[in-house]
Amino acid sequence: MRLTRLAAVAGFVAVLALVGPARAEKEVKVVLKGVHLCCGGCVKTVGEVLGKVDGVKPKCDQEAKTVTITAKDTETAKKALKALADAGFHGDTGDKDLAIKDDSGAEKGKVKTLTLTGTHNCCGMCCKGIKTTLKKVDGVTGDTAKPKETTFDVTGDFDAVEVVKALNDAGYHVKVKK
Repeated sequence: MRLTRLAAVAGFVAVLALVGPARAEKEVKVVLKGVHLCCGGCVKTVGEVLGKVDGVKPKCDQEAKTVTITAKDTETAKKALKALADAGFHGDTGDKDLAIKDDSGAEKGKVKTLTLTGTHNCCGMCCKGIKTTLKKVDGVTGDTAKPKETTFDVTGDFDAVEVVKALNDAGYHVKVKK
């Protein structure tokens, strides 16, 4: 009888040891820095985008240009970051495993024209930020960015990767339109 109880307890402990790692990992907090959050429209859009990702609690700090994502697990945090990128927002997490991926499609080398799409550009201040950023890139001579338009052309004689990097660093996520 004692041996049977001991075997049952040992079996139960073994099952717990196997099931334990299968439980959900603990909450993950990601702070995305340098996000373009110039106005209430930007902040509202971030909240709406992240509100659609199940298991995520977002918090925007417009002044600090940060978005804090509290997610139920790592995979959910990655989905939230992808959703923000898809909505045209970019930032730096400081973590290569939990980062917004470069999916711009930009190829290194000089180009004369580049059509970019998918960026968040809800107002005149967003557009001004895009234009100001582009002017700082060597070789860029013009752009067609307009408020509330998510697609625009960049012209001049410039490196496409440098344009994308500059916009990403300014908090905008873009893709090259093929």
